[in-house]
Amino acid sequence: MEAHLQEILSMVSAVLLGGIIGCERYLRDKPAGIRTNILICLGSCAFTIISTKIGGPEPTRIAAQIVTGIGFLGAGAIIQSGSSIHGLTTAAGIWTVAAIGMACGTGMYSIALTVTFLTMIVLLFLPSLEKKLGHRSQEDRAKGQQ
Repeated sequence: MEAHLQEILSMVSAVLLGGIIGCERYLRDKPAGIRTNILICLGSCAFTIISTKIGGPEPTRIAAQIVTGIGFLGAGAIIQSGSSIHGLTTAAGIWTVAAIGMACGTGMYSIALTVTFLTMIVLLFLPSLEKKLGHRSQEDRAKGQQ
C-alpha cells in the first residue's frame, strides 16, 4: 500500500506543478494552457512510473521515448507565419513540463519543485527584462524591414 501512496503522491505532484505552469501560460493566452500542461506533466509522470515497473533491465528506454514524443508535441506548437516564428517558448515549456513530470514520477520532488520555480521565474520576469534590454519580437523586426 505504501508504494501506491508514493505513486499517488507523484501523480498529484505532477498535476499541481504542471498546473502552476499551465496557469501562467493560460493567463498569457498561450496555446498550451492549464489542461495541456497538466496532462503533459501527468502523462510523463505516469510513463516514468510505469517504466520503473515494467522496464526490466533498461527502465530508461521508456523515459527516453518521452523526450522524443514531447519533441513532436513541441514541434506542433511552433508556428511560422511569413518571417515570424511563434510558439518557441511554448514548445520549450512543453519540454520542461515533461521533465517535471518525469522528476515527479521518480520521486525527485526537490528537482521537480526547483525546475517549476525556475521555469516560473523565466516565464514571469524575463519578458519584462527583454523589453528593458530593447529586445524586439520577430514580428517587430519583420515590420521594420518592410
